[in-house]
Amino acid sequence: MNNSLYLGIDCGTQGTKAVILDIASGEVLGIGSASHVLLSEANGRREQDPAQWTAAFEQATREALAASGVDGQRILGIGVSGQQHGLVALDEGGHPLRPAKLWCDTESSAENDALLEYLGGPAGSLARLGIVIAPGYTVSKLLWTKTYFPELFERIAHILLPHDYLNFWLTGQCRTEYGDASGTGYFNVRERRWDAAILRHIDPSGRLEAALPELIEAHQSVGRVLPAIAARLGVNPAAIVSSGGGDNMMGAIGTGNIQPGVITMSLGTSGTLYAYSERSVISDHTSVAAFCSSSGGWLPLICTMNLTNANAAMRDLLEVDLPSFNHLLSEAPIGAEGVVMLPFLNGERVPALPHSTASLHGLTAENMTRANLCRAVVEGGTFGLRHGLDLLRDSGLQSQAIRVIGGGSNNAQWRQIVADIMDTPVIRTTHSEAAALGAAIQAAWCDAYARGEPIELVALCERCVQLDPQSQVDPIPHNVAQYNTVYDQYRQYVEVLYGEV
Repeated sequence: MNNSLYLGIDCGTQGTKAVILDIASGEVLGIGSASHVLLSEANGRREQDPAQWTAAFEQATREALAASGVDGQRILGIGVSGQQHGLVALDEGGHPLRPAKLWCDTESSAENDALLEYLGGPAGSLARLGIVIAPGYTVSKLLWTKTYFPELFERIAHILLPHDYLNFWLTGQCRTEYGDASGTGYFNVRERRWDAAILRHIDPSGRLEAALPELIEAHQSVGRVLPAIAARLGVNPAAIVSSGGGDNMMGAIGTGNIQPGVITMSLGTSGTLYAYSERSVISDHTSVAAFCSSSGGWLPLICTMNLTNANAAMRDLLEVDLPSFNHLLSEAPIGAEGVVMLPFLNGERVPALPHSTASLHGLTAENMTRANLCRAVVEGGTFGLRHGLDLLRDSGLQSQAIRVIGGGSNNAQWRQIVADIMDTPVIRTTHSEAAALGAAIQAAWCDAYARGEPIELVALCERCVQLDPQSQVDPIPHNVAQYNTVYDQYRQYVEVLYGEV
C-alpha cells in the first residue's frame, strides 16, 4: 500500500495528543501534543473552552506531521477520540454557547439526583437505560444549563459530546456513534437508540430531541475534512473523518481489546477498567456502565474518579517531585504499616459515593511517615479499581490479562502493585497513546469501508497494537495474600463510613 497514513487524535482533559500511523507497517511515525487549561471552581465546576481543543488539535497535528517527516497530503483519514460525557451546546450558527462541562464536573449533582428520582432511582434507570446515570453524565448538565442559564438554554440548536464537536469542526456534520452516545444518560444501551422521553421531561417542547446528532455505525465515516480546516491542519482535504468515539472506546481499539478475554486498565487522572463483550451486559451492580463499544459490540466499564490526581495531591502536600514520590513509595511495605487512604477527593463512582470526601485511617505516631502516606494513596486508588474488577468479574467477564495504559502505566512499581492487588498478569502496550492510536486504527477501518474494501478490525489491531514484553509483571503469591487482607480492611473502612456499597 503506497499511501497508508492515518491521523489519530485524542482530546483529553489535560491535553490533546496526535499520532501519525502507517497502517501498512503498523508503525507510529510521529507524535504531537498540546496542553489544555481546566476551568475549576470549589463548587465542583470543571469546564473547558472548546476553542482550546481546536487550537490544540492544530498544534498537535503540526507537531506529529513534523516528527513523522511525511507530507500531510498523504493522510487518508482522521479519527478522533474525546473525553466522554462532556456537554458542548451549540447555537444555530454552530458556535458553543458556553464552556463545555466535562466528565469530572460535579456541579450538576443535584440535577442528577432529580433525574434519577424521575427514572425511579438506580433500579429504574438501569431497567430503562441499561445504565445508572451519574453526575458526570451529560443529561444532568442539560438540566443544569436550563436551571442556571435559561436564556442560553433556549438557544441550543445542537447537543454534542467533545469528540462529536471536533468531528463537527472538521466536517460540518453533526453525527455520533453508539459508544460515546452510551455515556450521555439519554441513550438506551440495550436497544442502541436515543431515549427522547427523558429529554422531553427536561424540555417538553421537543427542542432537545431535535438537537441530537445523527447516530451512525462505528465503521461509518462522518464525512470529509472541510477544505479550510484541511488547509489549517496541513492535511489532505479528501481525507475521511471516521465515526470516532469516547476515549475509553478508542483506548479499547488501541489496546486490541475488541474480543473477549482482555481487560484494559487506564491509570490516568481517573482510573478505568473495561472489557469487550459481543452482547449487552447489564449488571445488577449499578457502578458497571454497560456502554456500547466503538467497534460494533459492547464495552462494560467501571470508572473511578480519583487516581493520579490523588497521587499529585499527595506530592503537593509533601512537596516532593515524582522521582522522590516513587522512591518513598518503594520504602513503604505492603499495607503502609496500617495506613489506609480513601482517596475520594472528587467524590467517587466506584464505590458509588458521589458526595464522599477523602480520608486517612489507621494513623499512629509510629506509622505516620511520608513513605507510608505515598504508599497509602497509591494503594487506595488501586483498591477502587480492584472493587471495579470484582464487579466486572461478577458480571461474567473474563480477565486472563490486564493491558495497562495511561501515565501511571510507566511506573514499574505501580504495575507490580496492580498485578498483586488484581491477582492478574499486567503488561503495557508499546504505544502509550492508546486512545490516539485506536482513533487512527478506526480511521483506517472506516476508510476501507468507504472505499468498498472492508478490512476486519481484528486484523488491523493485530498489525498495529504491540505489547511490550519487558513491561510484563506477574502477581507474586505472597503479595497477593497480603493485599487481600489489606483490601478487606479498605472495604471495612468504606462500609463503616458509608454503609455497604
